[in-house]
Amino acid sequence: MKTLRHSRSRERGVVLIFTLIVLLILTIGGVALVRSMQNSLFSAGNLAFRRDLMNQGEQAVSFVLTQFTAGGALVAATDADLPAQNYKASILPANAQGVPTVLLDDTSFSAVATHGDIVGATPDVQIRYVIDRLCNVPGPPLSTACVQSSAAVSGGSNLSAYGGTVPPPTATVYRLSIRVLGARNTQVFLQTTFTKPN
Repeated sequence: MKTLRHSRSRERGVVLIFTLIVLLILTIGGVALVRSMQNSLFSAGNLAFRRDLMNQGEQAVSFVLTQFTAGGALVAATDADLPAQNYKASILPANAQGVPTVLLDDTSFSAVATHGDIVGATPDVQIRYVIDRLCNVPGPPLSTACVQSSAAVSGGSNLSAYGGTVPPPTATVYRLSIRVLGARNTQVFLQTTFTKPN
């Protein structure tokens, strides 16, 4: 009989060890789940912050396009550099990612552009932009020296006057590059191209 009681106490010890192991595994799983949730929230916050900076950078696009419309400073005088409008009449040198190097260095930026930064929706956001005409040299846009965009014209009732075809209009291509500087020195770069008919 003594032997029987002794084995029961051993069984109770084995159950206790298994219970502790299961509790340890559950604790490790809970800690891993909490850390995973924190990382997910951190990533989601970073994505939202980046999207906000990108949305604020669109202010520069709107501002620049108004400069190329009627009454804007860049409607006619686009053959020469206009530092007051952050405009360069020839292609700016760029890094491997295609970002003009003047946006990366404050000293070289002030040599090319004198228009101040645009303040974003919050005071800690600064939007810096530069416009460059995709031509090798300043001056009148030549098809051999500039990137040109053309679109064929089709349809319409007046095509018979041109022998059935209309020569496509050409337009010089401009590149707008934007750097948005946010809190904690966060930077977002945006770039777009557009045309203005010659």
